Amino acid sequence: MGVEENLKTMSINEEENKNPNPNLKEDEVGIEEEDTALPSTKNDMVEQPHLLEHLWTFWFDNPSAKSRQAAWGSSMHAIYTFSTVEQFWSLYNNIHHPSKLAVGADFHCFKYKIEPKWEDPVCANGGKWTVTFHRGKSDTCWLYTLLALIGEQFDYGDEICGAVVNVRGRQEKIALWTKNAANETAQISIGRQWKEILDHKETIGFIFHEDAKHDRGAKNRYTV
Repeated sequence: MGVEENLKTMSINEEENKNPNPNLKEDEVGIEEEDTALPSTKNDMVEQPHLLEHLWTFWFDNPSAKSRQAAWGSSMHAIYTFSTVEQFWSLYNNIHHPSKLAVGADFHCFKYKIEPKWEDPVCANGGKWTVTFHRGKSDTCWLYTLLALIGEQFDYGDEICGAVVNVRGRQEKIALWTKNAANETAQISIGRQWKEILDHKETIGFIFHEDAKHDRGAKNRYTV
């Protein structure tokens, strides 16, 4: 299934699900509180939610809480775990997109119980593909990436940990994290599929987390 078809599939009841979970109070990501809407009905039947194959968690690293002295990741926290198409759209429609996030913010979407950190056991031996955008230009690709993740668009979907968008002063980066960096076949497949999903024409690179731990200027091990 292509991205355009996936967009249509994942948009089921989008307009009916613009109310966020009333317990969310994450001002930094733009979540607004509204009254919870009653379930929509058709012929007196409550429509069943459309379950995703995996549960996913949104994480937010608040730039205002970061400090040079604080340990990396100490300002990052999980804000919501979702399991259905409807929950995803409720969240997505009521949070800031990358272009509206504060400079320094990192917004993650990872499989449930996988923390977006090198130290997480699932991520420890992995790596990441990265695509760079001019400031304010990553919104559409961020949505397409999220839809590809939760819609299981990758042939090596079990290799996927999650994705993150990093918002900086002059640019935004979206990175796709995977589990086993040494599995070249899987990583190349993921990189190629991601480029196709985003319709991205430029070369992208894959960096091993282990390399990045020891060298901030770590070089790409794979490119597509």
